[in-house]
Amino acid sequence: MPADKSPDAGYAPGRHGLDAYGRGGFRFAGMSHRGSILALPSGIAAWPVASPAELTLASLAPALAENPRLDFLLIGTGEGLVVLPEAIRRPFRDAGISLDAMQTGAAARTYNVLVAENRRVGAALIAVP
Repeated sequence: MPADKSPDAGYAPGRHGLDAYGRGGFRFAGMSHRGSILALPSGIAAWPVASPAELTLASLAPALAENPRLDFLLIGTGEGLVVLPEAIRRPFRDAGISLDAMQTGAAARTYNVLVAENRRVGAALIAVP
């Protein structure tokens, strides 16, 4: 998360559903953000990952830090599907957090359903055109 957790710094505190995705960004909480996002129980933040090749344990560390407030993490991998390496999966499994990678559109829609059900879910979403 950004050190400055204000809306001007690319951070919206609290849980929010996503109003829209595409065109290189997302709309949520009355805001529009260009680029990828990390939506967690603590808030939604700008996320500097622009492609599946940039998915690393370090880039997903803020999600691990949400434990025990997080049961599921959806990873939106852009327009294509990506198999996450065991080096990423294992620490989440050890923390009791289920991971599911899918295209960003599917991840955004699934995230909204789970947030509406008040589930402990997060989403790491790579922006799509």
